[in-house]
Amino acid sequence: MRALITGITGQDGSYLADLLLEKGYEVYGMVRRSSVEKLDRIEHIRNRVKFVQADLLDQLSIINAIRQADPDEVYNLAAMSFVPTSWSQPVLTGEFTAIGVTRMLEAIRLVNKNIKFYQASSSEMFGKVRQNPQNENTPFHPRSPYGVAKVYGHYITVNYRESYGIFAASGILFNHESPRRGLEFVTKKVTNAVAKIKLRLAESLYLGNLDAKRDWGYAKDYVEAMWLMLQQGTPDDYVISTGESHSVKEWVQASFSCLDLDWEKYVKMDEKLLRPAEVDLLIGDSTKARDKLGWKPQVNFEGLVKLMVEHDYNELKV
Repeated sequence: MRALITGITGQDGSYLADLLLEKGYEVYGMVRRSSVEKLDRIEHIRNRVKFVQADLLDQLSIINAIRQADPDEVYNLAAMSFVPTSWSQPVLTGEFTAIGVTRMLEAIRLVNKNIKFYQASSSEMFGKVRQNPQNENTPFHPRSPYGVAKVYGHYITVNYRESYGIFAASGILFNHESPRRGLEFVTKKVTNAVAKIKLRLAESLYLGNLDAKRDWGYAKDYVEAMWLMLQQGTPDDYVISTGESHSVKEWVQASFSCLDLDWEKYVKMDEKLLRPAEVDLLIGDSTKARDKLGWKPQVNFEGLVKLMVEHDYNELKV
């Protein structure tokens, strides 16, 4: 089996590449040409992955990449994925995260309609939620340009499935973290700061809204669900989540307690870090994925926090 992963250098792409290589796949990674290559997350498998150069903004390059890789499965994980940036770059976010999905699907339609396609949808599509918990039938009300773009990507995937008979599945993944998470994300920002404070490399941590609640899982668990979706007889959409919701404050408390620190001594509020429109509560109902895919998360909230804090502490301690 051959798979092409867009966004292979990101958190999810790197874990998915690990998984597919373990399963005996030939793995291709779609990367953009850049003067500085950021391959740190896949350095350990770099020699086992084949790279094809393409850009989600360039239709012809995507068509050529799919022809070159000739994959059985395409996993579209590439996006402008940091929500706060989507307010400062809303048009570019739309180009990558929305129209980029159309370009991927159009390339598949033109090159080989038998390729199975996975689209990385997001719990940010629910935004101002209409019901708790959220499942596959919950209406979307996105609260950021990123969320809006993801809704477009989600529905264009459904449209190509229904219009052209392409095996196109979407995973509506709730927040998922890992030691490979980028420093700009609040979870990693916190665990990294805790490690620095413990090692006396930092004195404080500035955060925005501590009351926002998220359903946090482990990225390594979640990429298995992506693969399972493309092994089914028919394509469908699935919510992937733990079914538990925790506030940013709870994440902070758990992180600091891992290293026996009192969070209230170090954490300070910064209003500049508040979003223009906040998503207050996300909690997913992954019953369908558990029943149909046989999937369930292996790492709980406390285990995830501990995993990340210990990793950051050991990395910085050297």
